[in-house]
Amino acid sequence: MGERLVRIADVESFEELASRSQNTPVVVFKHSTTCPISAAAYNEMSRFDGDVALVEVQRDRSLSKDIEQRTGVAHESPQVLVLRKGKVVWEASHWKVKADAVQQAVKNADGGGQKQSAGAVGRKDPRCEG
Repeated sequence: MGERLVRIADVESFEELASRSQNTPVVVFKHSTTCPISAAAYNEMSRFDGDVALVEVQRDRSLSKDIEQRTGVAHESPQVLVLRKGKVVWEASHWKVKADAVQQAVKNADGGGQKQSAGAVGRKDPRCEG
């Protein structure tokens, strides 16, 4: 296992990921560089055994908003989205971002069905919003 977080910073990169998700699940991690909850989520995602597209919400605010509009999933930070066939099939935010849960979601992504959510836990921290 290695850290395979690759920053994306533009809509074209996200569109490429959405296109890639037609063939394989894709993981997107929206990360706040000022949020302690997001720092814990970053550590979790560093343990994830796979590629992760990293969106730094403070630096790439317009991309983060565009992802929200395109997916229909309300912005949270930290937040993980698993895309399959161009759609969000699983999402988690805040303390629910766990490497093992994301790994399981990626495994399940080929099974189809309804979007699943690990949800959000706790109050929103203003340092976590981008």
